[in-house]
Amino acid sequence: MNVDESQKKAQFTIVFILLAFWALILLQEAYFAYQHMNEVPYSQFKQWVVEDKVAEVAIMDTMIQGTLKPEQEGESGRWFQTVRVEDPKLIELLEQHNVKYTGVIVSTLWKDVASWVIPILVFAGIWYWIFRRIGASQGGFMRIGQSKAKIYMEKDIPVRFDDVAGVDEAKEELKEVVEFLKMPERFTRVGGRIPKGILLVGPPGTGKTLLAKAVAGEAGVPFFSISGSEFVEMFVGVGAARVRDL
Repeated sequence: MNVDESQKKAQFTIVFILLAFWALILLQEAYFAYQHMNEVPYSQFKQWVVEDKVAEVAIMDTMIQGTLKPEQEGESGRWFQTVRVEDPKLIELLEQHNVKYTGVIVSTLWKDVASWVIPILVFAGIWYWIFRRIGASQGGFMRIGQSKAKIYMEKDIPVRFDDVAGVDEAKEELKEVVEFLKMPERFTRVGGRIPKGILLVGPPGTGKTLLAKAVAGEAGVPFFSISGSEFVEMFVGVGAARVRDL
């Protein structure tokens, strides 16, 4: 799978997650609207009981749900609910009018779990998608601290000092570095140490990188190429990690 296909797949996944989350919200709103539409005042509920219109009820901690008797035979009765009010005479009233009643203990476990699990899953999915996008652009999020330097082996460096023109003084100063890289024992025998680094200063396009590659080509050593901007990232410590890895 190439990069374009993986990006399209990631975009499709995040769109699908957002649509699914939006659908869940719409279903929840529709369910609450349906419940609200069938909710009646407690006084209306008692009036229906007195008029023998109630077939059965389920009494819960905070709500009373019930079904009205069908107006015509073969039809289903209308469902309704009302807020439960402390009424010690309710059971007696239901028994007087032959209304079936049951007590129901409603478990709110799934509702409570869903209320905090679903948002966590949504945010986790968004973070996962963001990290995947970052990882795809940088060759893998877990390798974000690795150096992005391009490595050229000795056999892949055809550049020599003769290929670099206009910087004769710089080439003369760098020849000693080339000799050290070729035969370091000649210098270490008398206490010499190779420089930690060499600063080449000049406007863009004046051959600084080409000259550095020529040093590696003349000495027959690998060449690592990387720009300073590749050490800068949005995450703290990534630049230092890439320097250490390099």
